[in-house]
Amino acid sequence: MNEYEMLRVIDFIEKTRSPFREVVEPADDDAVWRVVTYLIKSHILSQTVSISALGQESGLAYATSMRLINRLIDGGYIQKVAKGTTGKSFALQPSEQLLQSFESYARKTKSLLAQTLGLRAGEQEDEYYFGGTPLGSQIIPPMRLVQKRAESQIELRFLLNDDNYFSAMRNMWADFRNNLASRKNFDLLPLPELYRRARENGALPVSKYDVIAINMPWLGEFAESGIIRPIDTYIQTTGINPLDFHPSIWSTATWEGKDYGVPGYCTVELLAARKDLFSEAGLPFPRTFDDVIAAGRRFHAPDDGMFGAVWDGARGMPIASSFMFFLGACGQPAISLRRTRSGFTLDGTDLDELSCTILSDAGFAALEYMRRLIEISPPKILEMAWDQTLEVFLKGRASLGYFWTMRTARFEYDVQSVVKRRVEYLPQPSGPGGTRASPIGGFLFCIPTNLPEERVELAADAIAWMASREAMKAHVKNGFPVAPRFSVSADPEAAASSPIVRFVDQLAKKNLLHTWPRPNIPQYTMIEKILGAEIHNALTGDKPPRLALEDAAQQIEFSLKSARGRRARQGVV
Repeated sequence: MNEYEMLRVIDFIEKTRSPFREVVEPADDDAVWRVVTYLIKSHILSQTVSISALGQESGLAYATSMRLINRLIDGGYIQKVAKGTTGKSFALQPSEQLLQSFESYARKTKSLLAQTLGLRAGEQEDEYYFGGTPLGSQIIPPMRLVQKRAESQIELRFLLNDDNYFSAMRNMWADFRNNLASRKNFDLLPLPELYRRARENGALPVSKYDVIAINMPWLGEFAESGIIRPIDTYIQTTGINPLDFHPSIWSTATWEGKDYGVPGYCTVELLAARKDLFSEAGLPFPRTFDDVIAAGRRFHAPDDGMFGAVWDGARGMPIASSFMFFLGACGQPAISLRRTRSGFTLDGTDLDELSCTILSDAGFAALEYMRRLIEISPPKILEMAWDQTLEVFLKGRASLGYFWTMRTARFEYDVQSVVKRRVEYLPQPSGPGGTRASPIGGFLFCIPTNLPEERVELAADAIAWMASREAMKAHVKNGFPVAPRFSVSADPEAAASSPIVRFVDQLAKKNLLHTWPRPNIPQYTMIEKILGAEIHNALTGDKPPRLALEDAAQQIEFSLKSARGRRARQGVV
């Protein structure tokens, strides 16, 4: 049971206890309930509780409440934690014993509720989700999907990325009112493990999964390797409308003129800035690389636990993506894509003519910018990425940060965030000769090629529901701010739910959303692997910058040349 479910169970029980207080006068056990739930909620929300505040919350007279609290302290239910070095002041928090016993109580309550409604009989409470939305506003699955699921008795299996969006999607399926699936039907894996598992699944005689989510840049590789199947015909029969998706986003699911998936969500790399700090300092928000460095130096105070900037610097995927994004901000992709009026495109590009372009002024400028960023970053920034850098910013310990929008949702909704309503979301600052174009990322829902034919139609229906306007709008309203559908981003209710929705919509209108910084060619993961090692080598000092770029360029050229050879041999056959 996660913290949000715990809060919802407490809220439910409190609402059922309230009418009973009108039947009889509140008794001593009611005061215990008030004290315990106040402590539990404050613990989840990372709020400090004083003994006086807890006494007031009990609803008892002062002397009586103090006796009750001290009795709970003596019984090991409440712990006293010193607030300073003098030992004269302290805060109260639930003991580990109380936390464990209350969670057990909440689990039993959750299970009884589901059984009372006639659902999930005999299942463990962790196999479904205690949803927080009223029944009337619940995302109702389409009857076609419900009927097929009931008639076939097929247990759908999903392979998804381990992030907050897909966790919410799993909860949508496992909600005890839908009765469609259990949490055990979902494997949520970190990005590197997701890639390996998807490749391994593709090599099996029969797929273990009905639906897999793949990172957008992996499409070319997975389509060419035959791991995923074209789903053009199912897109038509399930009612998915490609015209409702931003063209650049829908193109991430298309390979060689065929649709291999449906965008599940999109996310945009942006610069987050602490608007309260910039306002107090009278500084404008950064628009260029130099602006970022100057502002970061202004706020960088490592001795006080405050840093100028955070970004993804860990070896492998994280630092490779950062380099490609910064290279894009300097106006150039990592390979020789066809130039257009607004940027670059893979459309109309001869895959056999691709070459590496990182050994250039833009490549050196991007690498130099990363070196300067290190000077205003946490000491271990070259070991940090994703959740680690997000935590630094979330706790108010950085003035600037490069993040995906799907992760920045936590700034406004996470119970432990100290930067709520203090963040300005900005387009990527430009480098020398570049623009403020923002890279698009995200995941595609795909169907494995080795899935038995009798399961394919149901899998397509499942994708249609997960990528539907209704489901996306519900996720946006619940704190996941970026959906790839025009109809969702244009919805006033959805737009009002998060400043990020409006921000991304403005980027789209200004044509500042692009996929070319990470092109989805079959060699993408190899390019990412090479850059992830060589760029890291350059920044740790293991190699001189020029040698690192030269080695990376040579390896990428070899990868592109090998791919040309494979295609030529296949053409002969």
